[in-house]
Amino acid sequence: MKKVHIIGLGLLGGSFALAVKKALPGWELTGFDQNPEHLNTAFEMGLIGKKLETPDADTSLVVVATPVDTLYSLIDKTLAQVGPGTLVLDFGSTKDELCQKMSSHPKRAQYLAVHPIAGTENSGPKAAEVNLFDGKVLIICEMDKTDVHLKGLAYEVFEAVNMKLRFMDPVDHDLHLAFVSHLSHISSFVLGKTVLDKTKDEKNIFDMAGSGFASTVRLAKSSPDMWAPIFFENKKNVLEALDSYIHHLSLFRQLIADGDEKGLNQEMKEANKIRDILDLKD
Repeated sequence: MKKVHIIGLGLLGGSFALAVKKALPGWELTGFDQNPEHLNTAFEMGLIGKKLETPDADTSLVVVATPVDTLYSLIDKTLAQVGPGTLVLDFGSTKDELCQKMSSHPKRAQYLAVHPIAGTENSGPKAAEVNLFDGKVLIICEMDKTDVHLKGLAYEVFEAVNMKLRFMDPVDHDLHLAFVSHLSHISSFVLGKTVLDKTKDEKNIFDMAGSGFASTVRLAKSSPDMWAPIFFENKKNVLEALDSYIHHLSLFRQLIADGDEKGLNQEMKEANKIRDILDLKD
């Protein structure tokens, strides 16, 4: 029987546990979360069969699904605890700095950097969804640095939970994610804060909020404990994305201020092109 140990039993860790239970029912699942309430909830929900702070030495796979500023220390600690047949991977949303730190690790061959493009605005083990990873993209960085036999284990698990594999350089990963993920969360947080500030004067503003507002501000419900470390870890790329976003916001504002209907329509038509890209993606 193969064993999977999950560190961090929130949305991603909990959902991965459910996916493994469904796809690989003969495998044993153990786990740990520094939040005792999350750990107990995950156990009571059956996400894991055992609560273990330290994975067994013969564990096949350890998944670290915690905030990005905790990953290296947990990976380093875990690699010191397990045997040579254990693969350790992380689900972090930033990869460049972590891969740099891991490059000289004596057990680098037992580590794999991955990022599932899956999630919701919810957090904690109760947010776990059995099909969260089904059909979703999994970005893999520097797989050539991972032991060939452990790669086989990784492929077995990723195929079992039905993920689409994409391979990417960690530097490119962080740059692209700053624009398509990290910036989206920032804009949602800021929109939520902007509207909340307005409600101090106009208490009924949310009565007029439709589905457009709800979908745009949805990400503002995401966990600050998870997202603040991501913004700081990917600071250079996030600031570049923000500068570009602020530039386009300022231009949009100026077109409205100038009454430039033609220019405003052209800006929106340019933005409409994203529809063609997303339609192809779907």
